[in-house]
Amino acid sequence: MAQADQQQGATGEEQRAAQDRAAEDAQGAAQDKPIKQRKNGLYPAVSDELAAAMKTGWADTEMHGLTPIAQAGYTAARRAAVSARFPGERIVVPAGKLRTRSNDTEYPFRAATEYVHLTGDQTQDAVLVLEPLADGGHEATAYLLPRSNRENGEFWLDGQGELWVGRRHSLAEAEQLLGLPCRDVRKAPADLREATGPVRVVRGHDTGIEAALTDKVTAERDAELTAFLSELRAVKDDFEIAELEKACASTARGFEDVVKVLDKAEATSERYIEGTFFLRARVEGNDVGYGSICASGPHATTLHWVRNDGPVRSGDLLLLDAGVETRSLYTADVTRTLPVSGRFTPLQRQVYDAVHAAQQAGIDAVKPGAAYRDFHEAAQRVLAEHLVEWGLIDGPVDRVLQLGLQRRWTLHGTGHMLGLDVHDCAHARTEAYVDCTLEPGMVLTVEPGLYFQADDLTVPQQYRGIGVRIEDDILVTSDGSRNLSGALPRGADEVEAWMAALRG
Repeated sequence: MAQADQQQGATGEEQRAAQDRAAEDAQGAAQDKPIKQRKNGLYPAVSDELAAAMKTGWADTEMHGLTPIAQAGYTAARRAAVSARFPGERIVVPAGKLRTRSNDTEYPFRAATEYVHLTGDQTQDAVLVLEPLADGGHEATAYLLPRSNRENGEFWLDGQGELWVGRRHSLAEAEQLLGLPCRDVRKAPADLREATGPVRVVRGHDTGIEAALTDKVTAERDAELTAFLSELRAVKDDFEIAELEKACASTARGFEDVVKVLDKAEATSERYIEGTFFLRARVEGNDVGYGSICASGPHATTLHWVRNDGPVRSGDLLLLDAGVETRSLYTADVTRTLPVSGRFTPLQRQVYDAVHAAQQAGIDAVKPGAAYRDFHEAAQRVLAEHLVEWGLIDGPVDRVLQLGLQRRWTLHGTGHMLGLDVHDCAHARTEAYVDCTLEPGMVLTVEPGLYFQADDLTVPQQYRGIGVRIEDDILVTSDGSRNLSGALPRGADEVEAWMAALRG
């Protein structure tokens, strides 16, 4: 079929996409400015002959007939929900930029949660734009970096070029994968500056995009958008639940890996535990979902101990709080407190059993129709009862809870929403989060703890330096709940038997 006939048979959308790609190709061909060289590089210049040689002799690697990503249908439904909430308004959701770690090295890129949730894409510099249509609804466009330019040498000279950091998808490939139109992100600022009508943008990820919209947005409207996008993630769809199940399964295997090498950790430090779990996360997933807490001995009383540079000693407890993040960026968040020797001392078991009982009370309170706060209050009551029973605080229990006196040793809330972020839905309105009613599809952690600081003179000496937390990831179901991380034992006897079996 002749090219003219092909154009004639194409839809208007296909023609526009083809024209965009042709314009981008022409724009790329015109970009013949030399790429800025790194200072103190060994090659001060590129000869005309080398530049010409590098432009030719490359095979066509364009991919065709790509299968859409697994979540493409789900991301379309999520975008439809955003469209329905903000009719007639332009919605702008950036993925974010690389962040410098030191000099010319960057931190590994992790796309903004809001962008990933609405597209499934994870590429840097990208921007999702929902353009309002005259007859209602929105047209979604992903603005992405196209493949690195070969005419001006970007692909082999620029630090983010293809031969340095790897091949990017072409815009045509990205359209097939994501299931939505894609344009060159370098056009996005100009397109957005020309936008008319109300605009909302997710702030904090792309200063260039925000600058292009500076006279079109307000902080109040943008905050409403961010809150809505947080709340949109509260109830997980089937894809998300499956990813969280996968994350929990990998995390359980990571905990098993750690138990098997505790002797090596004793010979080195908490870093050995951190590295062991990280290996599992990188092999089976994308990364750890947050900095692993590998807290042995009195470090277990520090809630976010991520230095992980302390000794691991037989007779102490190891509080391991870690989660594998899947390649689609959903993370588990699991904690177990393990006796390094494989056996709890009587006092360690006493504290552990109290936390386990509190966690079970919290899990039992997770069900559809329950108030979100119910699981926290149930767990805190059990902990307060034990603290009174042990004579560490004066009762009655209701007085303790009313005044929050147990918080000296419990410190934190009993859980949080979980998903793409370890503390998911964090920007939701209070009434849509801690004051909400639980619904099927919500996923939250239940993680009570007791922490007796090494310098706490209000408790007997033998308690000081003991920290215990037990945490699981709980899915609200239609008839109750399901423990997604339940493959890991929780009861003290079960933990000891599990550790003994793993260590032979």
